Amino acid sequence: MAIQAVGDQARYHLDIETDDVDAETARLVGLGAVEISRWLDCRTLRVPGGHLLCVIPQHSDPETFEKYSQVWD
Repeated sequence: MAIQAVGDQARYHLDIETDDVDAETARLVGLGAVEISRWLDCRTLRVPGGHLLCVIPQHSDPETFEKYSQVWD
């Protein structure tokens, strides 16, 4: 997960790194998010509170990803 500043406003942009972009996108849509765009292998979603987040493919080294990743049931 990465948090990025969005301009000079009091907002944020959240990236969720995953080894299965389609499954994570479907999970978040099932929780109420709406997919609003795609760019390459990334998905941009708007969550019910209005904030944006991106679901991005795994780019961390495999050992770090395995150590810190969370599996959601």
